[in-house]
Amino acid sequence: MITPTIRYELANGIATITFDEQGSPVNTMCLQWQEDLATVAAQVVQDKAQLRGVVLASAKSTFFAGADLKGVMRTQASDAPRIFAEIERIKQAFRALETLGVPVVSCLNGTALGGGWEVALVGHHRIAVNDRKIQFGLPEITLGLLPGATGITKMTRLLGLMGAQPYILESKLFGPEEAAKLGLVHELVATPEDLMPRALAFIESARGQPEAAQHPWDRKDYKMPGGTPSNPKIAGMLTVAPAVLKQKTRGLYPAPEAALAAMVEGAMVDYETALRIESRYLAGLMVNPVAKNMINTFFFNLNAIKSGQSRPKDVPRFQPKRVGILGAGMMGAGIAYSQASRGIATVLKDVSMEAAEKGKAYTAKLTQRRVDKGQMSAEKQQGMLNLITPTPSAADLKGCDLIIEAVFEQRELKALVTMETEPMLAEGGFFASNTSTLPISGLAKASAQPAKFVGIHFFSPVDKMKLVEIIRGKQTDDETVARAYDYVQALGKLPIVVNDSRGFYTSRTFGTFVMEGAVMLGEGIPAPVIENAAMQAGMPVGPLAVLDETALSLSVHVLEQTRLDFQKEGHSYTATPGETLVERMVKQHHRAGRAAGGGFYDYPEGQKKHLWPELKELFEKPGVTWDLQDIKDRMLYRQAVETARCLAEGVLTSVHDGNIGSIFGIGFPAWTGGALQFAYGMGLDTFERRSAELAAQYGNGFLLSDEVKATLRQHQPVY
Repeated sequence: MITPTIRYELANGIATITFDEQGSPVNTMCLQWQEDLATVAAQVVQDKAQLRGVVLASAKSTFFAGADLKGVMRTQASDAPRIFAEIERIKQAFRALETLGVPVVSCLNGTALGGGWEVALVGHHRIAVNDRKIQFGLPEITLGLLPGATGITKMTRLLGLMGAQPYILESKLFGPEEAAKLGLVHELVATPEDLMPRALAFIESARGQPEAAQHPWDRKDYKMPGGTPSNPKIAGMLTVAPAVLKQKTRGLYPAPEAALAAMVEGAMVDYETALRIESRYLAGLMVNPVAKNMINTFFFNLNAIKSGQSRPKDVPRFQPKRVGILGAGMMGAGIAYSQASRGIATVLKDVSMEAAEKGKAYTAKLTQRRVDKGQMSAEKQQGMLNLITPTPSAADLKGCDLIIEAVFEQRELKALVTMETEPMLAEGGFFASNTSTLPISGLAKASAQPAKFVGIHFFSPVDKMKLVEIIRGKQTDDETVARAYDYVQALGKLPIVVNDSRGFYTSRTFGTFVMEGAVMLGEGIPAPVIENAAMQAGMPVGPLAVLDETALSLSVHVLEQTRLDFQKEGHSYTATPGETLVERMVKQHHRAGRAAGGGFYDYPEGQKKHLWPELKELFEKPGVTWDLQDIKDRMLYRQAVETARCLAEGVLTSVHDGNIGSIFGIGFPAWTGGALQFAYGMGLDTFERRSAELAAQYGNGFLLSDEVKATLRQHQPVY
């Protein structure tokens, strides 16, 4: 029997079910597959009398990819009953195969994630190719869903409530070797060609052994590893688990809470009932807007970045071999570490050997922690350190494919180091600035080759932050943008490509968040209310805390540089109320930020930081009323509106760059799917209406022009 997604063959008592979705590079749980699975399962039951065993295999390079996520994106709230029925139908087909009374063997030739791992778990015996590139696991929580096609029920029964938590609630993935240690895979083989012979050998050896054709929970002597929720030890842990989870999710992510509930409730009932509980929770999540937001961004948008959709086409791939860094401070040292960890030879230049050595010491410090924990050998550490050459001499940069300047945010200084070191580039090499605010086209004036000059904006701390913003100047050519893209991917980071403007995309939009916090403080809203509201909305930290970390003095420096730039162009720059308040903090109250000893917060040694007590007296106004929802909305909408403006102005050229940039660069809440998906997820009519309300009450920062509205509609994703 051959269906559009499955091939079924019966020979010598062995039924082979091969997943092979036509016209797709991977196997998915699309509607056609659901139909075909039900048909094939019915055929297997009909052939039961002839069977000695069943083999599950894949004709693709991966075993099975999981759910049809485009289908999820098209669901409506009213679809929940239909979705529940579809999930239950898949489980009925799984159950038909699992209870035939003959061994079912899963032959895992490649990766099986999400629904793919749930398909793999149908087999009583699981054999995997021992390849480090292969991944197994249940990443559904990261997409706002839960493993509801038997994943929760089976993993909980295989590993126990506590043992399964990292793999379900934290979406921890694992390779074949770890799967074997956990007992989730029973055999490892060297090549895909070894799978079928081993499967047949197992089926042969299982003759006369009824337990070989049963899952553990279907046996009379089954006991859940670690105990059920009635076990006092487990019960004690479960009383605090929801509170711990709520602390992490802040109530904004329904999936982890639903998954924990399905795990615990399912562990208290029989297997069939547990499956129905799991189906109900999954059906509810599949029509939830949070799941759609997260799928859109963490699956479709992230794949667009990884596949290079923003990279100029028809440019050969670039592999950086030797890269120079100017400035061995926090940023330069972090870039040097990131390069060395990926095997890229690095020349780290500063004004003195001592300063350059200090920058290299940062890599020694980070790697030593890993050596101490046994995560890295001393030899590998030394190999990384050998890749970094500290120097005070520009001559040592000769022959670099790329030179990145990471010096202080001062136009004249950047121009000076550009002119000094650009001649050292290898033939065909290119130059980059790690500026976070200064327009690239202006900086490129110091370059002899402005077409080969690009912005590569890293985020601090470089070793932890995944995003890198590539800024195309007015004269930057396609080849340079493509090479910068390849360089960022070679570091294992996520590149977004934006066009030049003051603050580019991320700094400009992030500035609206922190300054909105400062504006609210100036309006008399208490600082603790502002900070807590930001956290409740899903931001990682409050705007005043961020201003302290990035340094209030830096904001004032950027403001002064902006005034100078406007002056040179014959204009005057009027500071915003937020900028005025920050300037007052620095110049009148001498509060320049954390590094300078204190800003909006005090940092007592050995104690937790706390808001500066003087803020109450300086800024709070008796009688000022405020609305918590308004405060939360002001912080999220202000960033979303600015992102939409960036799209309309051509600073952003794609929705995926905006969404990924906002989440990974400026900490926009993941539950929204990013600053643009925030608008699309709630519906553009609702977004426009609420923006207009906020603009009427709190100013033009929330105003959507007709051009911006039209651009949002033009770029709306369709699935």
